[in-house]
Formats: sequence, structure tokens, C-alpha cells
Amino acid sequence: MVKVTDVVEQGGVRRRSFEAERGERVIPGVLFDAPGGRTGPLVLLGHGGSGSVFDEYLVALAHRLAREAGCLCVAIDGPVHGRRRGGRSDHGDLVLLEFSQVWSSEPSMTDEMVADWRFVLDEVIESFELDGVPVGYWGLSMGTILGLPLVAADARITAAVLGLCGLIGPTKDRLGADAGRVTCPVFFVLQLDDQLFSEESVRALFDALASDDKELHASPGRHGEVPIETFVDSAGFLLDRLGT
Repeated sequence: MVKVTDVVEQGGVRRRSFEAERGERVIPGVLFDAPGGRTGPLVLLGHGGSGSVFDEYLVALAHRLAREAGCLCVAIDGPVHGRRRGGRSDHGDLVLLEFSQVWSSEPSMTDEMVADWRFVLDEVIESFELDGVPVGYWGLSMGTILGLPLVAADARITAAVLGLCGLIGPTKDRLGADAGRVTCPVFFVLQLDDQLFSEESVRALFDALASDDKELHASPGRHGEVPIETFVDSAGFLLDRLGT
């Protein structure tokens, strides 16, 4: 069950913080929609490393999708991120360090996050009577590390935006295998000066995707310097492929 804990309305968009309980796991997240104007698809948003569901770029994207396309957007905090941290410091470097440790030492991390996402998706669809509504996924960097396996696992997701991630790291074999099961349309983001993921590794992950409809969007800049045009184009791609 999704339990709403806080409601904020700003700029014509309603933000509802929630907690969902999957067994003993508490999944914190947030819902974004335009009150009375939800006519578009359901979009799942995966935040990047060291951030949370309240990252400025993620909130801006959710507002755009909600206002302009009537989407209901859903985001949940990743492992050791956001409200999953409890009372621990949320300093970005510390969060990244702890995530790297979990990524390296807990083989179940990816499966648990995929299960969290699918549980929340089930609950949201039931709660808001959205059965049959198109579902998309948007997530870069850690949002791809944990989101690509979700897209591979859940056939309800029929379009995705992924990227800023390559075939390196503790779960590279898992990512490569799951990429071969992703057949929906994919918009894939590459930063040519990325200091975290080499261009070769990112292109390798893109090439591994089994989708017949996939686009690689490359821009100059470091990992966190994705241009605003890429965000706009990715949102347009997602809405187009979801039939909006």
C-alpha cells in the first residue's frame, strides 16, 4: 500500500511524498501530477548517484511531463540514498562511497531495487486505476545501473531513457545480459568527456541493447554536464514512443 506522508503544490504540479511497504522494506518515494489534468502516461523516474527523488533536474523533468503531457510521474529513493539513509549524513561524497560499497558487496541489490520498483508500480496502477496506461522509464547513471534491469524485467515499460552508464563496475555482466533483453524503444545518453564511464564502455552498453528502435545522443562535457537540450529531447522521445 502507498501511504502519502506529505503534499505540496507548486507551479501547477502536486507533489505527494509517500512510503510503500514491501514486507519489511520501506520504500520512500514521490508522486508528481497536475491536479485534475492527468491524461498522459505513467513515467517512472530513477535518480542518479548521491542524489534523491528531490534532485532539481528530476523535479524539473517531472513538472514538465506533468504540466505539458498530463503524466503521473513516480520516483523512489535508491539504496542508501534519500530517505533510506535515516539520520545519516547526506553529503554527496559519503553517499557515493556507501553506494559503491553496496554495489560491490551485495549481489542482491539490483534484484531488490527491481522488486521495489515493480511493487510500487503495481500499487500505483491499482490505487489510481491506471491499468492499461502506457508506462515509461527515465533514469541516467545510477538510474540506469538499477533501471535498465527493471526495463528488462517488466514488459509494462514500453519506452525508456537510459545512459551515463557503461559496461564496467561490479554488475557489468548483469547489465550486459539485461541489455540483451531490452526490446522497447530507448533514448541513450552519452557524455563525451565523462570522467566516470569511458566512451567505449557506454557505447558497448548501447550496442548490447536488443531494441530495434534506439538512439544514441552524444554531447561534449563531463558526467554531470548533460545539456538542457538533451533533457528536452529525451522527454519528447519518451512521450512520442508512449503514444502521447
